[in-house]
Order: sequence, then C-alpha cells, then structure tokens
Amino acid sequence: MVNNGCMTTLEPRPARSPGVSYQELLDADTHPVPAVLRLESPLYLGDTDIPVERYISREWHEIEKERLWSRVWQFACREEQIPDAGDYIVYDITNQSYIVVRQDDGSIKAYPNACLHRGRRLKDYDGHCSEIRCPFHGFSWALEGHLTDVPAQWDFPHVEERREEDFHLPECQVGTWAGFVFINPDPQCEPLSDFLGGIQEQFEIWKLEDRFIEAHVTKIIGANWKIAQEAFSEAYHVNATHPQILPYLADTNSQVDVWENYSRVITAGLSTSPLLWYDVSEDDMMRGMLDVRVDQDSPIKIPAGQTARAVASASARDRWRSAVGDRVDSMSDSEMMDSIDYTIFPNLHPWGAFNRIVYRFRPNGDDHRSSIMEVFFLSPFSGKRPPNAKRRDLAIDEPFTNATELGMLAKVFQQDVFNMSKVQAGLETTWKPGVTLANYQEVKVRWLHKLLGEFVNKDFTGRR
Repeated sequence: MVNNGCMTTLEPRPARSPGVSYQELLDADTHPVPAVLRLESPLYLGDTDIPVERYISREWHEIEKERLWSRVWQFACREEQIPDAGDYIVYDITNQSYIVVRQDDGSIKAYPNACLHRGRRLKDYDGHCSEIRCPFHGFSWALEGHLTDVPAQWDFPHVEERREEDFHLPECQVGTWAGFVFINPDPQCEPLSDFLGGIQEQFEIWKLEDRFIEAHVTKIIGANWKIAQEAFSEAYHVNATHPQILPYLADTNSQVDVWENYSRVITAGLSTSPLLWYDVSEDDMMRGMLDVRVDQDSPIKIPAGQTARAVASASARDRWRSAVGDRVDSMSDSEMMDSIDYTIFPNLHPWGAFNRIVYRFRPNGDDHRSSIMEVFFLSPFSGKRPPNAKRRDLAIDEPFTNATELGMLAKVFQQDVFNMSKVQAGLETTWKPGVTLANYQEVKVRWLHKLLGEFVNKDFTGRR
C-alpha cells in the first residue's frame, strides 16, 4: 500500500477487513474509475488511548479556544451565501464572532464582530448592508473597514488622531476554495492553499464551486464537538447503530486514507457488509437502499446477470443528467454510489463526487459539553443558479426527522445523534482515563487528535 509515494507498513495488525477490498470492487466498475479513487494512503498512528479530558475538561476547551480556533483555517460560509457587495454572514466560534462580508470589488473580508468604540457586537444576524454601523452609538465603517462616521465627532479628537492605526476594523485572513470561504484570525498564518494541500487537486473533477445549497440544517447536540464529529469519521459504528444499512453498505471494508491536513473514508454502496452471516441477494440490496417495506414491490428491479450497484448507478446517472448533462456518462459507479467522506482539519467534511453531503461541527457557543452539527446538501444545477435553501435550526430535543428536506438520511442522522449525548455522559462517568481506537478503521479519529495535539502545542511566541 502506498502513502504519498512510499510503502507504509501498518503494524502490528493487517490493514483491512477480510472480504472484497474497495480497490477490488473498483476493478468491476462499469465505467472508468478516476485516478483520485485509486489513491491509497494508509497510515498507522499507534494505538495509544485518547485522553478523556479532551472531551470533558473545561481547561482543554479553553486551550482549544486560545490555540486552535484563534489560529486555524476554518470554514465560515459558502460564497453563494454572500453573492453581492454588502452581503454578510455572522460566523460564531466559541466565544468569538466574525463578520464575513463581500466587498465592492467582489473580494471577501472578515472582521471581529465588535465595535471599536464600546465593544458592542456590530452585527447580530446575517444580512445585507452598505456600511457597518454600530447600533449602540452609531460609529460606522465602510465595507472595506475604514472608519467613516463618528457621531458628535468634536468630542473624539483622540479618535481622529488614531483613525488608521487603531480604528480601522482589524482583518482576519480570508481564503476561498471550491466555493467555501475560510477565515483564519491569525495574521501570521500560512496561506490557505498551503494548508489545504493535495485535496485541492483531488476535488478538481467534482467542481463543488458549481453547486447550490439545496438544504441546510443545523442541530444542537448534547456532546462535545469532537464526539459529534467522530461519529462521522468512521464506518465501524454502522453494525450497531445503523443495522438496516448492513445489507447494502460495506462498512468494515471501507478504505481509510490519511494525508496531512485532510483524510477520507470511502465506503462502498450496494456492497454487503462482511459482518453479515448470510448471503444478500441483489434485489434485497436494492430494497434495503430504497427502504422498501417487505410488503411492497421494489420500484427498481435487477435484471438477471446484473448487479444492484450497476443498475442503481445507471439510475443515478439518469437522475443527474438534467443538472450536469452528458458528463454523467463518463462517471464511474463508485462516484454514483459510494460514501466518499473527506475531512479537512479541524471540522469540515466535504463529500466527493455527486454525494451532496457536507458536514461542519463546532462548539455550541462557549459550552464545551454541547455542539452544533450542520448538514449542507450541495447540489449541481444547470442554467441560472437556484436560490439557497433557508437554513433550518433544530433544537437539542428536536429530531433530525423533522428536517424532511434531508430525505432518508434524516433517520440515519437521528440514529447517530442518539449515541452522542450518551457518549458524553459515559466519558464524564468512566474510570478509564482514555478512549481506545481501532488501528485502521478509526485512524481518522486518531489523525484528528494527532493534529489537534500538534496544533495546541505549536510555538506561537510573539503572536497576538
């Protein structure tokens, strides 16, 4: 197996589950498989437990605030959420808040969301403005950040003297990739392109910038943001949490790849879990994926000699043809069917190919025992860009199944959420000092913690 061009030995145990590997499954694809799916980058990161304190400790949360969220590139919004000059969103992370605003020249700037007079939050909601005016006393700034108005200016000669050095809105670093807008509060950070690395090339064929927000759902989770995120960083939990999926999802046969600041788990669709002790027919695989009851006829029949994977892929191509045209005819079954779940450190999960899912996980305000999970559906389109879906916000006691725009996935998400608060409660109770992880299937979780540990231990001497 290859990791960035070098042979990597996954010691001390085998690197994958018995059964058909993902690469072997690709060999049977009915269409050419893109090179990006032929990449393999397994990595053994040891088997040391993850300290429980990272999930339950207020002190660790404070470290993350100071050393992670104030220093790391992080997804703030989509470009299509602020298409015109003066459009802005309010991006909150822990106890910090930022205004991300489109400029007259089409560029994007981000400012700490605080008035330089008395500190009042400048913006409380997303919207559109021609200036950034404080609701408290009326100090005002142009979109590009320079101070334009001080009511009763005669009483502030000291402000005029320091107008440029102290009263220009301070700026975060801003970068864009694939339609995502990233900010970094650290003025000395590396360029976004350097931080993202090879994922930029890996996503070139999938053009996430040419998508619109078909659905946007947020949910408050009663658990630390890392607990919520880690539930979506491996397929090992499918066996116990989503048993209805086992007939058509090859959970423990997933391929896990780790690079520098990004990683991925690829799980084949319409390929049966190796954990099942019985054979699953092609028809039953299809029925399971479509969630067809036992007393119903399947709307898609599998012709003799064909596979459910190939038939479903052909159906998916027909479904996407109206949006992307004949391009679908060159796309592989794997791009139609598989869960290609990338993670960009620390908390963004864009999925590859035509799987529309994007996740973001972040602390719920300054509370280290709750978090916000966000689900975006980014869909391709033809012609004029459709309007973005209105965001739906689910409370902590409101089920995902209320978000009908998520379709069958809402039920799956609700099964995941069922575990999260109980993991938080268990970690608060356990006498065991650490969380134990699988060497291969859960290496993406270990990778997240490895980078987190490295980040909070960086030498930031001399920075603000």
